This record gives sequence, structure tokens and C-alpha cells, in this order.
Amino acid sequence: PADTDEFLVSDAGTLKRIDYSLIKGGGITEFDIHRLTATITANTDPITSNIERVDDATFSKIGTGVSQSSGVWSFPSTGLYQVGHVGQCYPAAGDNVGFDIYATADNGSNWDQIVQSSFANGSSRTSGSVTNFSLVNVTDVSNVKVKFATSSFASGSEINGDTDRNVTIFFFMRVGDSQ
Repeated sequence: PADTDEFLVSDAGTLKRIDYSLIKGGGITEFDIHRLTATITANTDPITSNIERVDDATFSKIGTGVSQSSGVWSFPSTGLYQVGHVGQCYPAAGDNVGFDIYATADNGSNWDQIVQSSFANGSSRTSGSVTNFSLVNVTDVSNVKVKFATSSFASGSEINGDTDRNVTIFFFMRVGDSQ
């Protein structure tokens, strides 16, 4: 049916009309990806710069998309969101690079670490990726926020970024209604 098609519904014997757009189900209503455009080489809490929405020819966000100000991410609507990151790490020998996600329900007065990812390196330097996510119950778009941070950087450690392709990304997907 088209969004403007109408259905008749009986409400205790009274017939009412309702547009299909108001009763159709599901689908993802918000999905957004941003990427790190330059390499991080030190502890950073929060990650505030060198971030862009993916702008490849084949990418398109769904819905309004998230926004970021001074490293604090805001959601466009209430709902249950999957929030995560994929990071390309290149720790120095013997280092353990951390890539974390924090959430707040009081507009940044208190932050809870909801994800802790790390990539450890032995005696020789090697690269790898960390991927992690959590669900964030966004009950109030003014107060529920997230931020991403890096930790445990020894000299020579990196989380890589690139402006032309997804190397390290931050993703946000609304998976349902607030709980």
C-alpha cells in the first residue's frame, strides 16, 4: 500500500480511518557512519577532531543522522541505538591500545564506560583491528549522549584514520523504540 492509503478500523463499533503511513512496520529509521580522517597518536578523551560523515559515492545515511560537537555525540530521536566503533590499531611493541565508548544520561555530568576495547602487541609491532558496540537507550535526546576515547598509548602507538576510505569508523543504528 501507499503511505496515503487508508484503512478502516473499528473502535468499539465506531469506524475510523487511518493512513497506512501510521501503521506500517519497521525497518531501520536511523543509521549513520562517521570516520576518523587522521591518525591518533595519544590518549584522547573525547575524540574531538578529524571526524567526518562518510562521503563515499555509495554511502547514504538513513534518517537525520547523528551530530557531534566537541566530541560529544547527540541522537536525532529517541530509541534503542546500537553504537559502536571499528578501529585500525597499530600499537608500539609491548603496548596495549585502548578504544572506548562512554555514555551519559545527564548531558555529560556523569559518564559510564559502556565499551572497552584494546589491541595488545607483543615484542614486535603489528597492526590489527578492534570492533565493539553496545546498546544505548536514548530516552531523552537532550540528555543521553555518547563519546569515544582512546587510552593506553605508548610512544609510537596509533589508531589510524583516512579521509578517503573507512579505516576507523563510528556507527549508530536505531534498532527499536526506547525501553
